Amino acid sequence: MEMNQNQVEAIVRQVLNNLSGTSAGKTAQAGKQVPKTARVAMLTSLENFEIKEFPIPEVGDDDILVKVEGCGICGTDAHEFKRDPFGLIPVALGHEGTGEIVKMGKNVKTDSAGKPVSVGDKVVTCMIFQDNPDITMFDLNKQNVGGADVYGLLPDDDVHLNGWFSDYIFIRGGSTFFNVSDLDLDSRILIEPCAVLVHAVERAKSTGILRFNSRVVVQGCGPIGLICIAVLKTMGIANIIAVDGNEGRLEFAQKMGATGSVNFKDYGGAEEMAKGIAEQFGGHLADFAFQCTGSPAGHSNIYKFIRNGGGLCELGFFINGGDATINPHFDICSKEITTVGSWVYTLRDYATTFDFLKSANAIGLPMKELITDKYPLSQINEAYRKNLAMTGLKIAVMAD
Repeated sequence: MEMNQNQVEAIVRQVLNNLSGTSAGKTAQAGKQVPKTARVAMLTSLENFEIKEFPIPEVGDDDILVKVEGCGICGTDAHEFKRDPFGLIPVALGHEGTGEIVKMGKNVKTDSAGKPVSVGDKVVTCMIFQDNPDITMFDLNKQNVGGADVYGLLPDDDVHLNGWFSDYIFIRGGSTFFNVSDLDLDSRILIEPCAVLVHAVERAKSTGILRFNSRVVVQGCGPIGLICIAVLKTMGIANIIAVDGNEGRLEFAQKMGATGSVNFKDYGGAEEMAKGIAEQFGGHLADFAFQCTGSPAGHSNIYKFIRNGGGLCELGFFINGGDATINPHFDICSKEITTVGSWVYTLRDYATTFDFLKSANAIGLPMKELITDKYPLSQINEAYRKNLAMTGLKIAVMAD
């Protein structure tokens, strides 16, 4: 059968569109044009983002260009917005992001877990190990993200497209990233904070104390504490007390799987709170506790809620929040408390998180309700002010 010229051209276009990655930076998804420039929300001074426009770099053989769909605001972002504790200004923030591959280099075939990737796939980033090639997917706790670079917390350079609070993000060779096309957009935005809690629970399990029938206290019911409850619930732990001073957050905690709650505003101090917790545990203190507040006073109090021989995971301090006062004899030694610290995650934890989110959705936990507010990129300053006001839970900045 003979074909006319239009039919031939249509077939050629289809073939070219399917050859993703065959030439560096040349393949874009059919029907989607990549502009020459991209907007970036640049934190240029304390509490002030400016929307700047930069050229989109050429995509090299090992690089990926991603069209951003959305990104959550992390507590670390809020600290950087208010105080610049890392000395990064000017900086493109945003590390809880996700988007769609629109261009990729010819050497990019699979993600960091070996899953095939192509133009049009949805991805998230994790760590950048350009300076430490020995780190691999299955090194478990050999090194967590604290020893690596992260998009959204990179010093500004001549690329500029370094954070997810942008129209596009430029993923360079040596980065770790994952194909998460099987998750919906809101779930993908929650991957990074959920990985923090998957890691924390894995750290807790290493003590040998956190078990299926453990009585568990989770102190602090912001997004981190609420996700902690959800992770525990998916593990089958059914006896969880949430501690916070906000009734709305305590109510949400019970939606996530908490069986009871304690509002610290109703008690005269840690000793009274411990009695309130014991009452809800049938006269027992907690076998294990997760301290998620980032408050030194919260850390000081948490020991009072734990039984002799119990365990504690402290994960609330992502930056230096100040010193806590404890009594080593009464709080640790005489009670033989086993304590672990947790800070962000490893690559393995990040991949495990995808399965956690699927499990949480399958059993009906309202994970996506954690995202209470969405703002366009052009209103990022308003989004951060909403975050600082603590009148919502997870605040997200979306493509506009």
